[in-house]
Amino acid sequence: MSYGEPGLLFNKYDINRIGEAQLANARKEVASYDADRLLNTPTDDLVTFFAQKYRIDLPVLHKDQAYVDQREGNVKILDYFSHGFDGPGHREVMGTHVELTVPFTGDHQMFFVRPNTFDSGPPRAIVEPDKVLLKVVGRDLNPQQVQTALNSTLADLDRYLGWQKPTVDQFNSNLANNVRQSVEARKSKLLADRNLVAGLGFPMRARSDNPRTYAAPQVRRKIVVTPPPASQAPFRPEPVLDEANYKAILEIIQSMTLVMERSPSAFAEMGEEALRQHFLVQLNGHFEGQATGETFNHQGKTDILIRVDGRNIFIAECKYWHGDKQFIDTVNQILSYLSWRDTKAAIILFNRNKGFSQVLAKIKEAAASHPNCKAGPKDEGETQFRYVFGNPSDPSREIILTVLAFDVPSA
Repeated sequence: MSYGEPGLLFNKYDINRIGEAQLANARKEVASYDADRLLNTPTDDLVTFFAQKYRIDLPVLHKDQAYVDQREGNVKILDYFSHGFDGPGHREVMGTHVELTVPFTGDHQMFFVRPNTFDSGPPRAIVEPDKVLLKVVGRDLNPQQVQTALNSTLADLDRYLGWQKPTVDQFNSNLANNVRQSVEARKSKLLADRNLVAGLGFPMRARSDNPRTYAAPQVRRKIVVTPPPASQAPFRPEPVLDEANYKAILEIIQSMTLVMERSPSAFAEMGEEALRQHFLVQLNGHFEGQATGETFNHQGKTDILIRVDGRNIFIAECKYWHGDKQFIDTVNQILSYLSWRDTKAAIILFNRNKGFSQVLAKIKEAAASHPNCKAGPKDEGETQFRYVFGNPSDPSREIILTVLAFDVPSA
């Protein structure tokens, strides 16, 4: 039993000020977060962490777990025969104390926050970190009287929590975007301070005799050094393929496929290896012979691998579509090929079955269901989908995986 007196709820703090304080605290922690750890952790993971930590958890009453207790105790009653300066006095007599304990989950401090909508009769109760205690005290209590009083207080609690909900929901829905702005701003500042905005580049020189049969980048491209997506070690920038060059590689692959669609008879009899060679010819035309096929990397041989100055910058697998199970096997295969430094990859799928639309839907569903998939799909075309995967050996190390699907003619 609790012997404290019930206090007036929902009247101590303003709900708008609570939201402002929560957001300010989140931004303050982002600003003071260890610089190396911030740079080494993927932005999405940081946003999830801070948004979860600083969200407002509205209390949820578990009335089905409530229980009641009673005891004898003193009860104050009016004594009209005892007068003071303020009118009739009080005296104590023996009575009954009934206490209903209602467990709840959520932030107990929200019981002291005034919502934007309120009335002149907020409830009274004793609030503890995981339960609310409702009291009914009287000299001659009866069951109906007690039940009416308790139900009335429970209804008041529900009403005030309901008035808080719209404001809390809006705050929580906006929190991730607000935190993301702070994380990205600080990362940019840290990178600028370490002279990484300009970046140390790895050149990707286009050959002077580069054939122009297919669409290709028209400017000299350079690999830009960017920080690794995640690591628990002190921050050391590792070169990875920058976004512009990654898209350029995918455009070359896409352009080669357009040729297949325009000249179907030339490719109808080709298998995976022959089709892969056509992609390698075009990639080598733009990356000076640094695109290779069936190259050993990490735990196996990958179909297409581009290296710059001895470092892997792009890995791809070419496969025919044989169902979602074999597609998942291909995802597992390419993830096993990726070393810790590899962060950009692609799966090139060729479909020779009917119902290409259904195949595309199965690709999306299967990839999103993979246990290492962290985000996606992001549609970058009708048949091109981007995903973010966690490296199986280090989930905080993110891998960009793009799936390109093409409908090729049958023999």
